[in-house]
Amino acid sequence: MVQLRRGLPRVPGGEPWPPLIDDTPAPAPAPAMRQGLPRVPGGEPWPPVAAAPVAADTAAAASAENTVEVPLRRGLPRVAGGDGWPPAGTVRVAAPPEAAAPAAEPAPVAEPAPAPAPAPAAAATPKPEPVEAERGRGVVDKRWLVALALLAVVAILGARWFIGTDTGADFVERYDGTQPLPDNAPVGFPAWLNWAHFFNMFLMAMIIKTGIDVRREKRPAGYWTSKRGRKISLTQWLHQTLDIAWVVLGVVFYVLLFTTGQWMRIVPTSWEAIPNAISAGLQYLALDWPNERSWVAYNALQELFYFLTVFIASPLAIVSGFRMSSMWPKSWTGVPVAWARAVHFPTMIYFLVFIAIHVFLVLTTGVRSNMNGMFTARESSDWIGVLVFLLALAVTALGWFVARGSFAAPLAKLTGKVTKR
Repeated sequence: MVQLRRGLPRVPGGEPWPPLIDDTPAPAPAPAMRQGLPRVPGGEPWPPVAAAPVAADTAAAASAENTVEVPLRRGLPRVAGGDGWPPAGTVRVAAPPEAAAPAAEPAPVAEPAPAPAPAPAAAATPKPEPVEAERGRGVVDKRWLVALALLAVVAILGARWFIGTDTGADFVERYDGTQPLPDNAPVGFPAWLNWAHFFNMFLMAMIIKTGIDVRREKRPAGYWTSKRGRKISLTQWLHQTLDIAWVVLGVVFYVLLFTTGQWMRIVPTSWEAIPNAISAGLQYLALDWPNERSWVAYNALQELFYFLTVFIASPLAIVSGFRMSSMWPKSWTGVPVAWARAVHFPTMIYFLVFIAIHVFLVLTTGVRSNMNGMFTARESSDWIGVLVFLLALAVTALGWFVARGSFAAPLAKLTGKVTKR
């Protein structure tokens, strides 16, 4: 029987609580031990399922042979100034399995085989570092340059070979690249065409510069709000204002072009312009350039490209730019803005390529005579035209430098409200 520890009585003068119990409790079933993970892959959980050898009764354990004597653990005294409780003594308890009998040597357990390493997941493609991305882009650019250089070499060799054959020589002799002109076509360049050429050069440079700024702009220097409440950045306002000036220049140019007969120099008037343009292109590629006398007439290839620039590329740039601008009425939904975006930027690329080729030919086919014709309206070989061109180039460079939103703020205030945000 296990003697219960008794405390104070529940009522004054009563017996200590709890009362003495004489019956011996039935032995409780041995609890099952908690199992963990298996010792080997695929094995049973460890330890095996078994009842723990725990003695359920102290008296029974004392009467057994496998007991040991241990000192009682003492706590605080029951009364003030008394000894610690319980009194000093010993008690016999069931011996642990290690002390009761020497345990049999456990059967050797095979070392757990190392678990197979998980198959590596498909490695995601690492995002290239900015430096690596820039380096890769540079390699691509170099490849394009090499490809274009090889293409140019092949074109030059092919053109020289074709012109050297009898068929090519006969073709160039029949169509020498001269522009077919009506008998009443004007000769020379009038002064208004020189002024239009300068303003066109200036405005196109400013439009291209501000257009690139609009595409790159992240934090505008300020905003312009129209009287109708439409709000755009100052850079957009400057770009659109320059566009309007270019459109006005184009209207004046068209009127003077057709009233003075100069249209005949840039509009094909005969189907023979096509084979002559092909002949002129072959001569350029063969590095045996056709005779240049732009004061009298362009060659047929120049005529076709001037026609394409003035009557096709320019209207496309104007219409697509107008559709993308804040001036486009919201009620006009017939022209999608996606079309305008798909046309406007490639048109700017065309103008850049045209300008590069145009300047190259001007500088390599008689720079002084060409500059005099374009800027002084004279057929001469002196240096006056070159000096005027350098002055025009300086003015254009100055305009390129100051063409920014902060500079445009005072001008923008004349047509609307300018704010920081």
